[in-house]
Amino acid sequence: MSRYLPEPAFRHGSPTQTAVLLINLGTPEAPTATAVRRYLKEFLWDRRVVEIPRPVWWLILNAIILRVRPRRSAEKYASVWLAEGSPLKVHVERQAKLLRGFLGQAGHRVIVDYAMRYGEPSIPATLSRLKAGGCTRILLLPLYPQYAASTTATAIDAASAWLQSVRNQPEIRTVRSFADHPGYIAALAASVREHWARSGRPDTSYRLVMSFHGLPRYTLDKGDPYHCECQKSGRLLAEALGLAPEQYQICFQSRFGRAEWLQPYTAPTLRALGKQGLQRVDVICPGFPADCLETLEEIAIEGRAEFIDAGGREYHFVPCLNDRHDWLHALTAIAVNHLQGWPTQLPPEQAALEISALRARARGASA
Repeated sequence: MSRYLPEPAFRHGSPTQTAVLLINLGTPEAPTATAVRRYLKEFLWDRRVVEIPRPVWWLILNAIILRVRPRRSAEKYASVWLAEGSPLKVHVERQAKLLRGFLGQAGHRVIVDYAMRYGEPSIPATLSRLKAGGCTRILLLPLYPQYAASTTATAIDAASAWLQSVRNQPEIRTVRSFADHPGYIAALAASVREHWARSGRPDTSYRLVMSFHGLPRYTLDKGDPYHCECQKSGRLLAEALGLAPEQYQICFQSRFGRAEWLQPYTAPTLRALGKQGLQRVDVICPGFPADCLETLEEIAIEGRAEFIDAGGREYHFVPCLNDRHDWLHALTAIAVNHLQGWPTQLPPEQAALEISALRARARGASA
């Protein structure tokens, strides 16, 4: 048996294609204990996600976590599930469709698709489909603004493992992170300003809480740059909004297990702010470009309860960037920067025709 996947049939004269592949973490296929268990088993068995020795972790995972957590998590997923499916999958699918249109308007002919590191559509299956469609150049764009070994690196690992199974490999480029990209920071700042316009500009008794996904503390000690990149994104966002140091707080959510994680933790921070009698808290999750369980349930619902129950007055959750056009413009700029040198730009006359067609389809869709 060959160690390589079968090659798609070669067609002489077929033009080669360039693709951009958006990658996110993943999601269960349904808000059920069975689907969540299958998802968690794949996710939590990744050596980059959990670095505990395998025999010990296998026992903990299979004897405890996968027996208890799926049912509880399924209930939480059910509370935020959309008619179209998982919020994360719905938003990432929209981002891929919009990015293709934005790149087309910028004069680039590329295929844009998306994949999930855990669950479906998988990275290997999507890369195989792109290759079968004639893509010989693929840009991998993990949707993690801040680099971490357990997020960005494991996505690249999955793509690299697929490459080892391919005889005729496509050219691959990767986006490492975009924690300080001006367009990304500007989109975050605009989302907060729009929130202020709807809810009123806060007075001095105010805190903007920036909640990033947490990681075990040992990742920082071992050289993972994630903590530093989160701090930089938070500082740049505060500067863009003109906030004084005492008006914002960077913290970390989604702690799992008993080990120490990056601090301060989000839930205790919200409780402490509530006990101080703070008039108002707005919470934004800059590390999540798309709303998901961790933002819609953990922050928008549980976070509110933590703050209000502790005596806080007014709590607001600022939605993630999702399909905001300023964010898609930033994502387009990130992709274009990494596509440089690849033959994606159309001749001016053809680009004008395709842009006109894109605009006509957009007008038809909005009619």
